[in-house]
Amino acid sequence: MPHPRVRAPALARDDAGMADKDVLGRAGEDRAARYFEARGFTVLARNWRCRDGEIDLVAADRSTVVVVEVKTRRDEGFGHPFEALDARKRGRLWRLSIAWASAHRELVQGRRLRIDAIGLIGPDPGTARLEHLVDVEVP
Repeated sequence: MPHPRVRAPALARDDAGMADKDVLGRAGEDRAARYFEARGFTVLARNWRCRDGEIDLVAADRSTVVVVEVKTRRDEGFGHPFEALDARKRGRLWRLSIAWASAHRELVQGRRLRIDAIGLIGPDPGTARLEHLVDVEVP
């Protein structure tokens, strides 16, 4: 007798069809954008994609363009958000940063390019603890 196919449980979804983790991630990105805007930055891009991946957020002030990786966790049960930024991920972020800068030269002119990370920990991204890692080390 053939073995019945076992299906993984479906992720909970909201009314728009987004998985809970995607809703949480989007809310974290919203909070990160507000955080940078409150510090005088202008958000230049959100969820920018190319064939190599996606950048969560790009923000700039007068002297710096910042590529931002946002990690949101309900708690630290799966580790601190910054633990996900291993050498491979940091290298990919750098390659994505260069790709974005190449595609948007007019927005980068004369500005320094850096990578930051925002970590949010808490069940509600609007009130979660926010940590900002400035100038992430690139391997």
